[in-house]
Amino acid sequence: MTRTVNIRDAKAHLSRLVRQVAKGESFIITNAGKPLARIVPIDQPETQTRRVGFMTGLLIPEDFDRMGSHEIEQRFDADI
Repeated sequence: MTRTVNIRDAKAHLSRLVRQVAKGESFIITNAGKPLARIVPIDQPETQTRRVGFMTGLLIPEDFDRMGSHEIEQRFDADI
């Protein structure tokens, strides 16, 4: 579990907290019990995943631009 630090304590002990983060620890700064910021080592991988393109190929088939092309061609080539 990530440690929480009140914003007043974070201000008073910033140097110590930065040294701890440099050693790999992380913590959350809170104000009145409400989380404000997560402090993590700079080389720690991001936990948030990228959402852009997360369903690529799942909703729109790769042949979407060709779907139904045979039927469309038949309708346009049909005698009127």
